[in-house]
Amino acid sequence: MKFPGAVSLLFFSGVLLVAAHSSSDGMDMSMDGSMSLASGNMVPWLHFTPGDVLWFQGWVLKSPGAMFGACLGLFLLAIVERWIAAMRSLAEAYWRKRCLVAAAEDSEKPLKSSTPSRIIGSRTALPFIPAHDIPRGLLHMGQAAFGFAFMLAVMTFQVGFILSIILGLGVGEMLFGRYIIMGASH
Repeated sequence: MKFPGAVSLLFFSGVLLVAAHSSSDGMDMSMDGSMSLASGNMVPWLHFTPGDVLWFQGWVLKSPGAMFGACLGLFLLAIVERWIAAMRSLAEAYWRKRCLVAAAEDSEKPLKSSTPSRIIGSRTALPFIPAHDIPRGLLHMGQAAFGFAFMLAVMTFQVGFILSIILGLGVGEMLFGRYIIMGASH
């Protein structure tokens, strides 16, 4: 006879016992005090001065080297965003072609009373196919995440960040834009 509830209860009891034992080692782990974080200055106009917080409270760029590294990182991330857009466009074209070929093959088969492929030919949208639509959703999530990250970087009003993102998007479009157009035209 199996007792899955008893096993999980025993497991969680052991975890609590270990946690209780480790908390009595003499260390004060009180969370009552304040935590010291690096702080930046929010300048509400376009500026080149270091000291802005990029994405997280502890990421304060105070030195010129840190600013250069952040700008280089934003530049490269913008190129990656354009690459993801190109891959998404090419994947969309490939998935559409596969759906249309499958629908054409199904329409050549003898007609049965409950053949759903006859309905596919008259659809305005392609059917839901998990092998196509799950990667489509993941690629869109990635693009949206890049968009939000870039928006937060631009909201610092740091001109170096803004120019790095714009230049990266431009270089990425030069490198991968023709694939986006090619994928959209099919």
